[in-house]
Amino acid sequence: MILQQEPCRSTVGMTFEEMVETVRYEGAYRTRAQAEKSLRAVLVALGRQLTGDERKELAARLPHEVAGTFVSAIPATEPLTGWAFVKDLASRTGGTMAVTRWDTGTVLRVVAQLAGEELLCRILAQLPPGYALLFGRAQLTQAA
Repeated sequence: MILQQEPCRSTVGMTFEEMVETVRYEGAYRTRAQAEKSLRAVLVALGRQLTGDERKELAARLPHEVAGTFVSAIPATEPLTGWAFVKDLASRTGGTMAVTRWDTGTVLRVVAQLAGEELLCRILAQLPPGYALLFGRAQLTQAA
């Protein structure tokens, strides 16, 4: 049996409360506060990696309570690979690599739903290798 992953459905219009509850459910967080803390930390870190139209468009699709958090991050001068992104976030939050990877994947899968397929593809094209898996996608590479 072959399972096909359906593309992200756009959930534009998700409220902040719905987003936090989705992160809480998907990440199996015990409390809403834990889910919100992870959500904000990952969005700040992602805000340091995205620039240009993709950054603006994604901010417009996020609930306003976290859109400001996302755009307030000053973009990094040197982009991080997916692995380095998780490592940097772990060092900033004091979390373990395993927990930070879980938090990152949980939040970015919800962000992917909000972004929609077309914007997510442009975001992944802008970011260095390793982010597709964090967004719940296969990392596709071209043959040499």
